[in-house]
Amino acid sequence: MTTTTATRHRAGPLERIAPGIKIAAQMSPEPRETDLQFVRQMGVEHVVLWTDSSQAGAEYYASRKALFAEHGLSVYGFGNRDVHNQDAIVLGLANRDAKIEEYKRHLQALGAAGIPYTTYAHMPNGIWSTDPEATRGGARARGFDLARAQSGHWHDKVYSLPLTNEREYSEEEVWDHYAHFIRQAARVAEDEGVMIGIHPDDPPILRLGGVPRLFSSFANYQRALTIADSPNVGVCLCVGCWLEGGEVWGVDVLQAIRAFGEQQKLFKVHFRNVAAPLPHFVETFVDDGCQDMYQVMKALQEVGFRGVAIPDHIPRMADDPRLGAAFTIGYMKALFRRAEEEGVAQ
Repeated sequence: MTTTTATRHRAGPLERIAPGIKIAAQMSPEPRETDLQFVRQMGVEHVVLWTDSSQAGAEYYASRKALFAEHGLSVYGFGNRDVHNQDAIVLGLANRDAKIEEYKRHLQALGAAGIPYTTYAHMPNGIWSTDPEATRGGARARGFDLARAQSGHWHDKVYSLPLTNEREYSEEEVWDHYAHFIRQAARVAEDEGVMIGIHPDDPPILRLGGVPRLFSSFANYQRALTIADSPNVGVCLCVGCWLEGGEVWGVDVLQAIRAFGEQQKLFKVHFRNVAAPLPHFVETFVDDGCQDMYQVMKALQEVGFRGVAIPDHIPRMADDPRLGAAFTIGYMKALFRRAEEEGVAQ
C-alpha cells in the first residue's frame, strides 16, 4: 500500500491503550445498580456512553468515569448527541461555527476527564430506516428498503425527500465544510489526547435527498483521513454499515479492517450483521446474517486491534432488551476466545 499523509506512522493515542480486543457494552450514563451487575456478570470490563448538551462537560464525564470504575468498569468512550450528525457542520449552515466550538468543548471535557475516545458521524440528513421487520424467530429488527424510504431521522429532526436539506449540495462543497471542521477538531483532539472515530453513513448511499454522504466509500474515508492529517482522527468501523453497502464501499469489511488497522486508524468497532446488502437489508443476530462474524473477529485479532468492539442495533428478543445484549456479548466472547487461541497456535 502506498504511504500517504494519512497512512504514515506517527505515535498516537492508540499506543497508550492496553493491547488486545476489548468487548464492551453500550450503557446509559445513568445506570441502575442491576444494569451494572448485569454487565459485570457477563464479564465485560469496558463501556461506552452517550449523553447530550444538557449534561456534557468535564465534571459530568469525570463523575460517570468514577461511578463506573466503582463497579470495575472502564469508560472507553463518551459521545454527545448534540455535536454528532449535525447538518450545520456538514453543510456549513448559519450555526456551523457555534456547533464546531461546542464540539471542541466536548473534546476538552473528555480530555479533562481522562476519557480517551468519542464517536463522530458526519451525516447531513440522519439515519434512514423503513418499517421494522422480522428476523429469526420473529424478533423485531430494523429494516431499510430503498424503494420505500421517505425520510431520515436524528432524534427530533426529520429529513424528508425529495430535498432533505432545502437545496442540492455539491460533493466539493461538503468536502470543504468537512475540512473546515476536522482540522480544528483534530488539533484539539491531539492537545487533549482524545481519539475521534468517524462512523460510516447509515445507510451508506453516496447521495441521498440531494446531499452527498461522504462516508459511504473506502476511498472517501482515505481522503477524509488525509485531510485530517492527525493520529487522533480515525475510524469507528460499523461492520453492519459496511455490510449494508456491499460493493459501494470498494473493499469488503475484512479488507477495510486490515487497511485501517495497518494505518493505526481503527479505534472502535460496531459488531453487527445484516441479512443482505442494499437496496434492502434487515439487521440480524450476529450469527444469522450474510457475514461470517468469526472472520471479522479473526481479522481484528490479526491486525492487533486494541480498541473496543460493541454490540449494536440488536434485534429485540422476547420482552427484555437485555436478552439480546447477553446473547450477542456471549457470542462475541466466544469468537474472541477462538481467534485468540488460533492466533497463539499459529
